[in-house]
Amino acid sequence: MNYTVLVTGAAYGTQNASTAFLFCESLIKMHHVLNSVFFYFDGVLNANIINKTPTDEFNLIQGWQELYEKHDVKLYVCTTAAERRGVVEDNSIANFKKGNLSPFFRLSGLLELGHAIYISDRIIQF
Repeated sequence: MNYTVLVTGAAYGTQNASTAFLFCESLIKMHHVLNSVFFYFDGVLNANIINKTPTDEFNLIQGWQELYEKHDVKLYVCTTAAERRGVVEDNSIANFKKGNLSPFFRLSGLLELGHAIYISDRIIQF
């Protein structure tokens, strides 16, 4: 089956994003197709490279990056939601020399989410 995962919870403070990550790993282990993960609302905070994880906790941001690197899962971030929450690309705000969007995530719009839903058998929201 083909899946798209929609993450609306922040990286830390709720279980949404960590549960979504574990679900994505399970899909891959069970040989399903994970088309993409779309981060929306507070979920865009998963793409903030500045997040600092304590050494005794699982680094969820790094987990998403490894999912991208090892399994070529597309990680899309809603542009509007990201801007509202201060997650920006390089030079997208005049006073920033470097943005805080992790290079493994791509800014996109709801059109990309619509396309992902169209080509998927299931969409799961966390």
